[in-house]
Amino acid sequence: MINVDITRLSSKGQVVIPRDMRKDLSVGEKLIIIKKGRDLILKPATDIEENFIEDMDFAKKTLEALDRYGKGKYKEMSNQEFLDELEKW
Repeated sequence: MINVDITRLSSKGQVVIPRDMRKDLSVGEKLIIIKKGRDLILKPATDIEENFIEDMDFAKKTLEALDRYGKGKYKEMSNQEFLDELEKW
């Protein structure tokens, strides 16, 4: 069965998932958002392999770091400091 509804994007970037569409979700459950062009896909993280979730998180942090580097907002660190920082991820 396919459900269709309309919702709004708030000024804080929040979207309300209509009640009948979130009844199978738990409060605090992680969701994955995939964007291609203007299309968005929202999936419960539990439907995706754990390794994929970790890979997506790493890719997101890498892109954020590259963006900061491109804007000149980076810091220099030793090899060991870099490895220590990676372990935090």
